[in-house]
Amino acid sequence: MRKSFVVSMLSASVLLGGCQAVNTTSGGAVGVERKQYMFSMLSTDEVNQMYAQSYQQTLSEASSKGVLDKSSAEAKRVQAIADRLIVQAPQFRPDSAQWKWEVNVIKSDELNANCGPGGKIIVYTGLIDQLKLTDAEIAAVMGHEIAHALREHGREAMSKAYGVQMARSGAGALLGLGESSMAMADTVVNYAMTLPNSRANENEADLIGLELSARAGYDPNAAITLWNKMTKASEGAPPEFMSTHPASSSRIASLQAAIPKVMPLYQAAKK
Repeated sequence: MRKSFVVSMLSASVLLGGCQAVNTTSGGAVGVERKQYMFSMLSTDEVNQMYAQSYQQTLSEASSKGVLDKSSAEAKRVQAIADRLIVQAPQFRPDSAQWKWEVNVIKSDELNANCGPGGKIIVYTGLIDQLKLTDAEIAAVMGHEIAHALREHGREAMSKAYGVQMARSGAGALLGLGESSMAMADTVVNYAMTLPNSRANENEADLIGLELSARAGYDPNAAITLWNKMTKASEGAPPEFMSTHPASSSRIASLQAAIPKVMPLYQAAKK
């Protein structure tokens, strides 16, 4: 166990030593101020370009299967909601005004949506249809996903994984750990470093997404109804401490506490 602990400490040292402390966005009314550690050799542009290639591959595969929806009423609805949110993104990150944003809808039963680095958005129809989402609830989902991109959580995770891998390789040679010990060390590193930050990232995306939706003129209370629907759709989810997503009760409580901060923005947007 001591060797595993040393590996986790080495991982942290490598991660911090090779990274720069940055804050990718302004705090906004919701006050997201956490410093992030990014590998300087892994630039924003590089990550955006890598993801853009993967995104285009996903679209090509969807198109070849006939499930890429470009023209339906639902696709136009998603695009219109996304447009209102994207206009608000520079409030948190001015350079996002120059991003090459893309919004696409894929016909699938999957309850999912995402926004990758550089503003590449995909919404799966199952999310909207099965949960019967309102426009404001769609905005809550998309705002959350856009927030991940604005905060560069993908680049942050890549930086962290890179640091862990470097430390794992170096520590394995240094300490003479066998495969079983290294597997245990990986578990320690994973739970000691990666998962807590992932939960923090989810909370940040919830809060920034809430503000984006409010600024775009969507009722922030829709975030609560959205997650209530998500809770019913995901019964049997793992306990919070074992998951990269906060338990629904914690998530909803955090959102409820933040709604008064963004309600004036929503009311101003309605006018």
